Amino acid sequence: MNASGIAADPALQRYAALDQRLLAAVRGIHILSAVAWPASLENRMIEAYSQGRFSLPEVSYAVPDLAGARAELAAIEAAAGGADAADIDPLGDYLRRTAESWRVAAQMLEAIGSAGVTAPSIALYGKPGDLIPGSQRSNLDAARYFVELSDELGADQLADDSSAAVSAEALRTELATTLDAFFGSGTISVEIDPELTAKAAAGAHRIRLRGSASFNEYDHHQLLAHEAFVHSLTALNGRRQPLLASLGRTSPRVTATQEGLAVFAEQISGAIDITRLKRISLRILAIDMALNGADFVEVYKYFSHCGQTAADSFHSAQRVFRGVPLTGGAAFAKDNVYLSGLLTVHTFFRWALKQRRMDLLRNLFAGKLALHDVISLQPHFESGAILPPRWLPPWMQHGHGLAGKLAFSLFVNRIHMHRVQEDELLLGL
Repeated sequence: MNASGIAADPALQRYAALDQRLLAAVRGIHILSAVAWPASLENRMIEAYSQGRFSLPEVSYAVPDLAGARAELAAIEAAAGGADAADIDPLGDYLRRTAESWRVAAQMLEAIGSAGVTAPSIALYGKPGDLIPGSQRSNLDAARYFVELSDELGADQLADDSSAAVSAEALRTELATTLDAFFGSGTISVEIDPELTAKAAAGAHRIRLRGSASFNEYDHHQLLAHEAFVHSLTALNGRRQPLLASLGRTSPRVTATQEGLAVFAEQISGAIDITRLKRISLRILAIDMALNGADFVEVYKYFSHCGQTAADSFHSAQRVFRGVPLTGGAAFAKDNVYLSGLLTVHTFFRWALKQRRMDLLRNLFAGKLALHDVISLQPHFESGAILPPRWLPPWMQHGHGLAGKLAFSLFVNRIHMHRVQEDELLLGL
């Protein structure tokens, strides 16, 4: 459906207008940049910590005034339809949920620098003790499992040809060549950012690499699978949507699905290793430590004890304490979503395969969607009001191969490992 088709439908017109109001209201809300630490502070503290001189970093934040944005978002929620409205259209429900999540994010940023960031960040991203859907195990249980498994496998001592380090500049050249071939020349630029805290970050038309970081072959494949073929790809597809332009921007409520999908992409394409799973899991354990009173130095030492370098330990601890006091009892919970999101997305893919609904899996890439949206918005995908994705990741372009991998996991998961005896395996061979 094109713009003229939307203009001919008063109901769709109303939702499109609300969506534009939503985008205008959130224009000044930038979560990660608001809680970022300056690179100069990080470099200075990493040097001190590497020499055993520990003190709490002194971090200051600019507290934004988002009262106007919050008021407008509340008005959009009301206009889209209340949570108790029985006859609310899926489009209205999408807009209401999205506006609500941005309003909570605005409240979080107005509390920046205080422990008041913790509660809204948990509301947006969950907490380590939350149960994984379809399981009696928590995110914390999963994190402990992957850390223990990694340690048993000696992942930190594993070395192979993929460990050779390359510079950010060398990786930039390699990524740019691949992205130009896939998306078209110049669609996505790759840039070096010396102020970036994370190793990499992606938008619709730009991927940034931290200038001081070094990268190995696994990093290369992970960045393509995670940043380019999920984060950038879904942003580009979302920006093509004629009805819901907000599908081109990651709202707080879709973060768990988007990050889970990105890590799932690493897993399904063979770009993830056990060390990466350990790194994701350690951050969840560190959030739990911080919530239970550990301060920044204690969390740093925990990462260091678990085998991370001084720089990686500092950056990992910094992620936990973004926007909150460093003295313990508070945390920024975003890193909670990576593992829980991975497990939930993996379950969703298996469920969709069992239901023979590959269309749901393809539509997941049509923009910045939550799993809930893919199902609830199906009538509007079918009508053409929401367009199917123009681009799909390489591993999604071959449905039979994806189905084969997931079908295998569906069956294998029925085997109960606690019932398997060694002599049975040997006799079987």
